[in-house]
Amino acid sequence: METLSTKIVDIIYAAAIKIKEQVTKKRLIVSTKSSRSDFVTNVDTQIQDFIMEELLRVERGIKFLAEENNLSSLPDFSGKVAIIDPIDGTNNMVLEKKNFCIMVAIYDNHEGKLGYIYDVMADNLLWGGPDVGIHFNDKKLKRTNNVELSEGLVGFNSAIYRRNAFHAHKIGDESLGIRMTGCAGLELMDLALGNRVAYISNLQPWDYAAGKIILETLGLRVTNIYGNDLKFNERELFIAATPLAHQRILEIMHAE
Repeated sequence: METLSTKIVDIIYAAAIKIKEQVTKKRLIVSTKSSRSDFVTNVDTQIQDFIMEELLRVERGIKFLAEENNLSSLPDFSGKVAIIDPIDGTNNMVLEKKNFCIMVAIYDNHEGKLGYIYDVMADNLLWGGPDVGIHFNDKKLKRTNNVELSEGLVGFNSAIYRRNAFHAHKIGDESLGIRMTGCAGLELMDLALGNRVAYISNLQPWDYAAGKIILETLGLRVTNIYGNDLKFNERELFIAATPLAHQRILEIMHAE
């Protein structure tokens, strides 16, 4: 696992170089998937292929669950599985040229081992797992303070907040404010760093797999909006938060 961990960091940095070259030279070919605002680019698919090819050089037989190229489901989750989001925040990459990340997670027989979230343009890497601890660049992070909802900021999916689904406005009002970056990975990074008290969204497995490993290692709770385990097989309404904030959010969401 240690060899694999080191190699994944190298793969992520190499992938980032490829992304930056495409972005700066304006070589993005943009199309849409589910709607006019759901972008996918040639870079998403190229980077996913690159990461998979490089991982197979190190770990033969590893399975993949990933966003692109019809790899969005995995009937057999046993053994080693890499869960990949080659570019989380594709719209940000296209429109802002920043605020997007690469995410990779390694699970072994359903158990989270290693998670990586890399902010490509800011050059910040959050990584680790239960056996190696959690690191932000060269600094090892301590367990997150168990902060109340009323004492911190909440990251939100814009659609959930706009529609006031599950009393989202009340959650925002009880917090110190809401934030929306359009990138799950960066929201999860901010939560790990103590810049958020919670993040509420509607995510696919590749959006949360790396963050789940990292956040749970730091003592945060990661569940669906009913407080149950995530299923890793479909889009789910998602909460990650400090234990105190998580409890309070569930109370608000499911109040009569």
